[in-house]
Amino acid sequence: MHDLVIRGGKVVDGTGGAPRTADIAIDGEVITAVGEVDDTGRREIDADGALVTPGFVDIHTHYDGQASWDPVMMPSVNHGVTTAVMGNCGVGFAPVRPGGQEFLIELMEAIEDIPGTALAEGISWDWETFGEYIDSLSGMHRTLDLGTTVPHAAVRAYVLGDRAHDYDVSPSEIAEIARVMADGVREGALGVSTSRTIQHRSKHGYEPGTFSPDEELMAIGDELKAVGRGLFQFVSDRVHQKADWPWLQHLAATGVPCTYTLAQDPGSPLGYRDAMAADSAQMENGPMIVPQVATRPTGLLYGLQSSFHPFRAHPSYREIWDLPHEALVAKWSDLEFRTRLLSEEPSTKHAFINYLANNFDQMYPLGGVPDYEPRSETSCAAVAAREGRTPQEVLYDWMAADGGKAMIFMPLGSYVDHDHEAIREMIAHPASIMGLSDGGAHCGLICDASMPTYMLTHWTRDRTRGEQLPVELVVHKQTQATARTYGMVDRGVLAPGMLGDVNVIDHANLTLHTPHMAHDLPAGGRRLLQHVEGYLYTVKAGEVTVEHDQVTNARPGRTLKATDAGITRI
Repeated sequence: MHDLVIRGGKVVDGTGGAPRTADIAIDGEVITAVGEVDDTGRREIDADGALVTPGFVDIHTHYDGQASWDPVMMPSVNHGVTTAVMGNCGVGFAPVRPGGQEFLIELMEAIEDIPGTALAEGISWDWETFGEYIDSLSGMHRTLDLGTTVPHAAVRAYVLGDRAHDYDVSPSEIAEIARVMADGVREGALGVSTSRTIQHRSKHGYEPGTFSPDEELMAIGDELKAVGRGLFQFVSDRVHQKADWPWLQHLAATGVPCTYTLAQDPGSPLGYRDAMAADSAQMENGPMIVPQVATRPTGLLYGLQSSFHPFRAHPSYREIWDLPHEALVAKWSDLEFRTRLLSEEPSTKHAFINYLANNFDQMYPLGGVPDYEPRSETSCAAVAAREGRTPQEVLYDWMAADGGKAMIFMPLGSYVDHDHEAIREMIAHPASIMGLSDGGAHCGLICDASMPTYMLTHWTRDRTRGEQLPVELVVHKQTQATARTYGMVDRGVLAPGMLGDVNVIDHANLTLHTPHMAHDLPAGGRRLLQHVEGYLYTVKAGEVTVEHDQVTNARPGRTLKATDAGITRI
């Protein structure tokens, strides 16, 4: 008798192979049979008519703070994720010297839009070194497995103190930064991460590491080579312009694999093709450089409950921004206030903020049934032109809908042509994997942790404005492909001997609902969540963690620790 048998589902095994009808048997934490299973199970799941996939492996999240207090790991657990990787983009909470905690909280709050009050109240801070951080994480069992990388900004603060933003660093300081990052890998991290984008900044300036000289990044690569394992993750504005290529080529020459965020840049609409061509060439020559592709444009959600919207910098709005929601909506409905606000300009000289506030041809109503591939004629600018109104008037009225809870979708990159064709091309590329869900981050502005579900709804079933994608490709890109990139050879495929991580999904009726704001973080902190219907079961290491879209009391998830012998669950 088996512990669990999942019977008669449409199995998409994660390898990219064609779907087939099969049973799956799990004993303990491990899959023991895939095919026709004759023996019964202590528990059996009827998967007839359902899609059966490996648990999703989300390698781009920011649960660094939430992991300290939350064993449930919403919202990722609700979207079929059974393994997550955090510590991305150079920000995180280890290593940290005594007294350095506030600086790291301020960085995370500013860059990843996670409420600082929630972080301050929720994080335990019972560590200094990275190894101690992993030990602390391992004290809590969760719904999913959680691994992490060593964040460059935290290491710069650890080594340089108040000079974390300083780039006039000595060779000995560069060597120390590289050594501390490599030590984190020796102590169990899956790799290291950094940020090279000017979009990441706090009140102190751009994120530490943004303008690090190539010598610093190459030194980190040399240290990783000495360790003999560890991946280098980064986000950058400069891949399209090839400004990052010299140090990337050095890392490739040393044998260090890299993964980076790839999107269509409005300033270089075809630059992603150059990057993919370079990645293809590298695939044939040795160590991998893997682009992480978002399954839809990174979506800023503007609304009266959001942490940003186009009126937020207007003087009149600044007078009322901290009102309770009901009082804010009442003020929004006042004709005199509306007239005054619409007569104003944003009181900011920040170029990027002005861009976000005035890019009206890329603002769309998200709608009751979320539309992430809207047509250009539905944009704020197009509607305003048709109706003879200003875009600000249209936007103001859109934001008043649904009791002031309506969301305005503003794609940030990968939507130059007002469709998903560039994204389709990037997803279909053989070098790419799925990334950038940002689970746990951007709590008041972005709700992209639902991307694993969107891969199955939009790309394999609902898309009408272009080609869809095969379900076997979509599953592969977020299971075996993501797992192998980070060296996880025990998951991402439904096969005997693999970890018993499985999703049983009502694919025909899988539904994403409109994001909504919840106030369930420590200290009453807010975050956007997106309900889903259609996950019949999610199984983690042989235990059911989600049943009919509801999280169970099972907590089989463990902390991942990389060693010379492989990645272990502790």
